Amino acid sequence: MAANMDTVGTFEMAKVLGKMQLFTTVHKHYSVKAWQDFAEGNPDILEHVAVSSGTGEGDLEKLTEIVTTIPSIKYICIDVANGYSEHFVQFVRDARKNFPKHTIMAGNVVTGEMVEELILSGADVIKVGIGPGSVCTTRKKTGVGYPQLSAVIECADAAHGLGGHIISDGGCTCPGDVAKAFGAGADFVMLGGMLAGHTESGGEVIEKNGKKFKLFYGMSSATAMKKHAGGVAEYRASEGKTVEIEYRGDVEKTIQDVLGGIRSTCTYVGAAKLKELSRRTTFIRVTQQVNEVFTAFTKEH
Repeated sequence: MAANMDTVGTFEMAKVLGKMQLFTTVHKHYSVKAWQDFAEGNPDILEHVAVSSGTGEGDLEKLTEIVTTIPSIKYICIDVANGYSEHFVQFVRDARKNFPKHTIMAGNVVTGEMVEELILSGADVIKVGIGPGSVCTTRKKTGVGYPQLSAVIECADAAHGLGGHIISDGGCTCPGDVAKAFGAGADFVMLGGMLAGHTESGGEVIEKNGKKFKLFYGMSSATAMKKHAGGVAEYRASEGKTVEIEYRGDVEKTIQDVLGGIRSTCTYVGAAKLKELSRRTTFIRVTQQVNEVFTAFTKEH
Protein backbone atom coordinates (compact mmCIF):
# COMPACT_ATOMS: atom_id res chain seq x y z
CA MET A 1 0.00 0.00 0.00
CA ALA A 2 1.15 3.51 -0.78
CA ALA A 3 0.86 5.71 2.31
CA ASN A 4 -1.62 8.59 2.36
CA MET A 5 1.12 11.22 2.43
CA ASP A 6 0.86 13.97 -0.14
CA THR A 7 4.29 13.01 -1.54
CA VAL A 8 3.33 9.32 -1.91
CA GLY A 9 -0.44 8.73 -2.01
CA THR A 10 -0.96 10.54 -5.31
CA PHE A 11 -3.32 9.81 -8.20
CA GLU A 12 -0.25 9.17 -10.36
CA MET A 13 0.96 6.55 -7.88
CA ALA A 14 -2.51 4.99 -7.78
CA LYS A 15 -2.55 4.56 -11.57
CA VAL A 16 0.69 2.57 -11.59
CA LEU A 17 0.01 0.54 -8.43
CA GLY A 18 -3.60 -0.15 -9.44
CA LYS A 19 -2.51 -1.75 -12.71
CA MET A 20 -0.33 -4.11 -10.65
CA GLN A 21 -3.24 -4.97 -8.30
CA LEU A 22 -1.63 -2.97 -5.49
CA PHE A 23 -3.34 -0.43 -3.26
CA THR A 24 -3.03 3.32 -2.72
CA THR A 25 -4.52 5.26 0.18
CA VAL A 26 -4.88 8.58 -1.62
CA HIS A 27 -3.97 11.61 0.52
CA LYS A 28 -6.75 13.80 1.89
CA HIS A 29 -5.75 17.08 0.26
CA TYR A 30 -7.25 16.47 -3.20
CA SER A 31 -10.42 18.44 -3.93
CA VAL A 32 -13.76 16.81 -4.77
CA LYS A 33 -13.31 18.09 -8.36
CA ALA A 34 -9.87 16.44 -8.61
CA TRP A 35 -11.42 13.16 -7.43
CA GLN A 36 -14.18 13.45 -10.05
CA ASP A 37 -11.62 13.99 -12.84
CA PHE A 38 -9.55 11.04 -11.63
CA ALA A 39 -12.60 8.76 -11.40
CA GLU A 40 -13.78 9.65 -14.90
CA GLY A 41 -10.37 8.95 -16.44
CA ASN A 42 -9.49 5.84 -14.39
CA PRO A 43 -12.64 3.86 -13.54
CA ASP A 44 -10.71 0.56 -13.41
CA ILE A 45 -8.31 1.91 -10.75
CA LEU A 46 -11.02 2.89 -8.23
CA GLU A 47 -11.21 -0.61 -6.72
CA HIS A 48 -7.54 -0.22 -5.72
CA VAL A 49 -7.77 3.11 -3.87
CA ALA A 50 -9.08 4.48 -0.60
CA VAL A 51 -10.19 8.05 0.00
CA SER A 52 -8.50 9.44 3.11
CA SER A 53 -9.98 11.68 5.76
CA GLY A 54 -8.89 13.35 8.96
CA THR A 55 -11.29 13.93 11.86
CA GLY A 56 -11.29 17.71 11.84
CA GLU A 57 -14.03 20.19 11.14
CA GLY A 58 -15.50 19.66 7.69
CA ASP A 59 -13.68 16.35 7.09
CA LEU A 60 -16.80 14.18 7.36
CA GLU A 61 -18.69 16.47 4.98
CA LYS A 62 -15.90 16.37 2.39
CA LEU A 63 -15.57 12.59 2.73
CA THR A 64 -19.33 12.19 2.30
CA GLU A 65 -19.31 14.38 -0.80
CA ILE A 66 -16.50 12.39 -2.46
CA VAL A 67 -18.01 9.00 -1.64
CA THR A 68 -21.51 10.10 -2.70
CA THR A 69 -20.25 11.64 -5.94
CA ILE A 70 -18.12 8.59 -6.82
CA PRO A 71 -20.04 5.47 -5.72
CA SER A 72 -17.34 3.16 -7.16
CA ILE A 73 -15.05 4.04 -4.23
CA LYS A 74 -15.39 1.22 -1.71
CA TYR A 75 -12.59 2.04 0.73
CA ILE A 76 -12.25 4.82 3.30
CA CYS A 77 -9.11 5.54 5.35
CA ILE A 78 -9.64 7.57 8.53
CA ASP A 79 -6.18 8.69 9.47
CA VAL A 80 -4.81 10.58 12.47
CA ALA A 81 -1.35 10.54 14.03
CA ASN A 82 -2.78 9.52 17.40
CA GLY A 83 -5.73 7.14 17.44
CA TYR A 84 -6.04 7.17 21.23
CA SER A 85 -8.94 9.58 21.69
CA GLU A 86 -12.69 9.35 22.24
CA HIS A 87 -13.16 11.86 19.43
CA PHE A 88 -11.42 9.51 16.98
CA VAL A 89 -13.42 6.47 18.08
CA GLN A 90 -16.65 8.47 17.74
CA PHE A 91 -15.63 9.59 14.25
CA VAL A 92 -15.11 5.93 13.27
CA ARG A 93 -18.58 5.11 14.66
CA ASP A 94 -20.13 8.00 12.71
CA ALA A 95 -18.36 6.91 9.51
CA ARG A 96 -19.61 3.34 9.95
CA LYS A 97 -23.15 4.63 10.45
CA ASN A 98 -22.95 6.87 7.37
CA PHE A 99 -21.17 4.32 5.15
CA PRO A 100 -22.51 0.89 6.15
CA LYS A 101 -21.22 -0.91 3.04
CA HIS A 102 -17.74 0.61 2.75
CA THR A 103 -14.53 -0.94 4.04
CA ILE A 104 -13.17 1.40 6.71
CA MET A 105 -9.48 1.62 7.58
CA ALA A 106 -8.61 3.52 10.75
CA GLY A 107 -5.46 4.42 12.68
CA ASN A 108 -2.86 4.84 13.87
CA VAL A 109 -2.59 2.75 17.02
CA VAL A 110 -0.07 0.24 18.39
CA THR A 111 -1.80 -1.84 21.08
CA GLY A 112 -4.16 -4.79 20.99
CA GLU A 113 -6.74 -3.10 23.22
CA MET A 114 -7.10 -0.12 20.89
CA VAL A 115 -7.27 -2.37 17.83
CA GLU A 116 -10.19 -4.20 19.47
CA GLU A 117 -11.88 -0.91 20.40
CA LEU A 118 -11.71 0.37 16.82
CA ILE A 119 -12.92 -2.90 15.28
CA LEU A 120 -15.85 -3.00 17.71
CA SER A 121 -16.57 0.63 16.78
CA GLY A 122 -16.95 -0.29 13.12
CA ALA A 123 -13.49 -0.28 11.52
CA ASP A 124 -12.48 -3.23 9.31
CA VAL A 125 -8.74 -2.65 8.93
CA ILE A 126 -6.56 -1.01 11.60
CA LYS A 127 -3.45 0.99 10.73
CA VAL A 128 -0.61 0.13 13.10
CA GLY A 129 2.46 2.29 13.76
CA ILE A 130 3.48 5.23 15.93
CA GLY A 131 6.94 6.61 15.34
CA PRO A 132 8.60 4.14 12.92
CA GLY A 133 8.38 6.22 9.72
CA SER A 134 11.54 7.43 8.00
CA VAL A 135 10.48 11.08 8.22
CA CYS A 136 8.64 10.76 11.55
CA THR A 137 10.17 12.44 14.61
CA THR A 138 7.39 11.62 17.10
CA ARG A 139 9.65 9.42 19.22
CA LYS A 140 12.27 12.19 19.46
CA LYS A 141 9.84 15.04 20.06
CA THR A 142 7.44 13.28 22.42
CA GLY A 143 9.10 10.13 23.74
CA VAL A 144 6.05 8.20 22.53
CA GLY A 145 6.23 5.16 20.27
CA TYR A 146 6.22 1.38 20.06
CA PRO A 147 8.66 -0.98 18.32
CA GLN A 148 7.02 -1.78 14.99
CA LEU A 149 7.61 -5.54 14.88
CA SER A 150 6.18 -6.00 18.38
CA ALA A 151 3.23 -3.73 17.55
CA VAL A 152 2.40 -5.75 14.42
CA ILE A 153 2.63 -9.11 16.21
CA GLU A 154 0.37 -7.97 19.08
CA CYS A 155 -2.10 -5.98 16.99
CA ALA A 156 -2.47 -8.70 14.34
CA ASP A 157 -3.33 -11.18 17.06
CA ALA A 158 -5.99 -8.85 18.48
CA ALA A 159 -7.48 -7.98 15.08
CA HIS A 160 -7.63 -11.53 13.75
CA GLY A 161 -9.40 -12.68 16.91
CA LEU A 162 -12.27 -10.34 15.99
CA GLY A 163 -12.25 -11.01 12.25
CA GLY A 164 -10.47 -7.73 11.50
CA HIS A 165 -7.23 -6.95 9.64
CA ILE A 166 -4.22 -4.71 10.16
CA ILE A 167 -1.90 -2.56 8.09
CA SER A 168 1.73 -2.31 9.17
CA ASP A 169 2.45 1.38 8.58
CA GLY A 170 6.05 2.58 8.69
CA GLY A 171 9.53 1.24 9.32
CA CYS A 172 10.23 -0.59 6.05
CA THR A 173 13.52 0.36 4.42
CA CYS A 174 13.99 -2.58 2.03
CA PRO A 175 12.00 -5.51 0.55
CA GLY A 176 13.15 -7.75 3.43
CA ASP A 177 11.38 -5.47 5.92
CA VAL A 178 8.13 -5.79 3.96
CA ALA A 179 8.44 -9.57 4.12
CA LYS A 180 9.05 -9.38 7.88
CA ALA A 181 5.94 -7.26 8.37
CA PHE A 182 3.86 -9.91 6.57
CA GLY A 183 5.65 -12.59 8.60
CA ALA A 184 4.68 -10.79 11.81
CA GLY A 185 1.01 -11.06 10.86
CA ALA A 186 0.27 -7.88 8.89
CA ASP A 187 -2.43 -8.24 6.25
CA PHE A 188 -1.19 -5.14 4.40
CA VAL A 189 2.10 -3.24 4.48
CA MET A 190 2.09 0.51 3.96
CA LEU A 191 5.13 2.21 2.43
CA GLY A 192 6.11 5.88 2.50
CA GLY A 193 9.85 6.42 2.15
CA MET A 194 10.34 3.39 -0.10
CA LEU A 195 7.91 4.91 -2.63
CA ALA A 196 9.13 8.51 -2.28
CA GLY A 197 11.39 10.24 -4.79
CA HIS A 198 9.86 8.63 -7.88
CA THR A 199 8.25 10.10 -10.99
CA GLU A 200 4.80 9.35 -9.56
CA SER A 201 5.57 10.78 -6.11
CA GLY A 202 4.22 14.23 -5.27
CA GLY A 203 6.35 17.35 -5.29
CA GLU A 204 8.58 19.16 -7.71
CA VAL A 205 11.92 17.90 -8.99
CA ILE A 206 14.82 20.01 -7.65
CA GLU A 207 18.20 20.17 -9.40
CA LYS A 208 21.42 20.57 -7.42
CA ASN A 209 24.94 20.22 -8.83
CA GLY A 210 23.63 18.33 -11.84
CA LYS A 211 21.63 15.85 -9.72
CA LYS A 212 17.84 15.64 -9.41
CA PHE A 213 16.04 15.43 -6.06
CA LYS A 214 12.48 15.31 -4.78
CA LEU A 215 11.22 16.50 -1.39
CA PHE A 216 9.81 13.97 1.07
CA TYR A 217 8.38 15.03 4.40
CA GLY A 218 6.26 13.74 7.27
CA MET A 219 2.64 14.85 7.36
CA SER A 220 3.17 16.36 10.83
CA SER A 221 6.28 18.22 9.68
CA ALA A 222 6.59 21.99 9.46
CA THR A 223 6.68 21.67 5.65
CA ALA A 224 3.34 19.82 5.52
CA MET A 225 1.67 22.07 8.08
CA LYS A 226 2.84 25.21 6.29
CA LYS A 227 1.50 23.83 3.01
CA HIS A 228 -1.88 22.66 4.29
CA ALA A 229 -2.59 24.63 7.48
CA GLY A 230 -0.58 27.82 7.05
CA GLY A 231 2.11 26.79 9.54
CA VAL A 232 2.77 24.97 12.81
CA ALA A 233 0.23 25.99 15.45
CA GLU A 234 1.95 27.82 18.31
CA TYR A 235 0.82 25.24 20.90
CA ARG A 236 2.48 22.28 19.17
CA ALA A 237 5.79 21.06 17.72
CA SER A 238 6.62 19.66 14.31
CA GLU A 239 6.78 15.85 14.48
CA GLY A 240 8.23 15.21 11.05
CA LYS A 241 11.33 16.04 9.07
CA THR A 242 11.86 17.08 5.46
CA VAL A 243 14.46 15.34 3.32
CA GLU A 244 15.65 15.61 -0.27
CA ILE A 245 15.64 12.19 -1.92
CA GLU A 246 17.72 11.63 -5.02
CA TYR A 247 15.31 11.17 -7.92
CA ARG A 248 14.71 7.45 -8.44
CA GLY A 249 12.84 7.29 -11.75
CA ASP A 250 9.64 5.33 -12.31
CA VAL A 251 8.14 3.58 -9.29
CA GLU A 252 7.44 0.39 -11.24
CA LYS A 253 11.07 -0.74 -10.93
CA THR A 254 11.01 -0.31 -7.16
CA ILE A 255 7.71 -2.21 -6.91
CA GLN A 256 9.09 -5.10 -8.98
CA ASP A 257 12.07 -5.26 -6.63
CA VAL A 258 9.78 -5.44 -3.58
CA LEU A 259 7.49 -8.06 -5.15
CA GLY A 260 10.46 -10.15 -6.28
CA GLY A 261 11.89 -10.08 -2.75
CA ILE A 262 8.61 -11.18 -1.17
CA ARG A 263 8.17 -14.01 -3.69
CA SER A 264 11.64 -15.25 -2.81
CA THR A 265 10.84 -14.97 0.92
CA CYS A 266 7.87 -17.25 0.35
CA THR A 267 10.06 -19.86 -1.34
CA TYR A 268 12.66 -19.72 1.45
CA VAL A 269 10.10 -20.35 4.20
CA GLY A 270 7.80 -22.65 2.22
CA ALA A 271 4.76 -20.39 1.94
CA ALA A 272 2.58 -21.11 -1.10
CA LYS A 273 0.58 -17.90 -0.53
CA LEU A 274 1.24 -14.54 1.12
CA LYS A 275 -1.36 -15.40 3.75
CA GLU A 276 0.75 -18.40 4.80
CA LEU A 277 3.86 -16.32 5.50
CA SER A 278 3.03 -15.61 9.15
CA ARG A 279 2.51 -19.34 9.80
CA ARG A 280 5.91 -20.21 8.34
CA THR A 281 7.91 -17.57 10.16
CA THR A 282 10.15 -17.62 13.21
CA PHE A 283 11.80 -14.39 14.37
CA ILE A 284 15.29 -14.52 15.84
CA ARG A 285 16.93 -11.55 17.57
CA VAL A 286 20.32 -10.75 16.03
CA THR A 287 23.07 -8.22 16.61
CA GLN A 288 23.92 -7.95 12.91
CA GLN A 289 21.60 -8.87 10.06
CA VAL A 290 23.65 -7.80 7.03
CA ASN A 291 27.31 -8.19 6.09
CA GLU A 292 28.35 -4.60 5.26
CA VAL A 293 31.99 -5.20 4.29
CA PHE A 294 31.62 -4.08 0.66
CA THR A 295 28.83 -1.50 1.16
CA ALA A 296 31.03 1.44 0.18
CA PHE A 297 31.95 -0.22 -3.14
CA THR A 298 28.53 -1.55 -4.12
CA LYS A 299 26.21 -0.15 -6.76
CA GLU A 300 22.90 -1.90 -7.31
CA HIS A 301 22.27 -2.92 -10.90
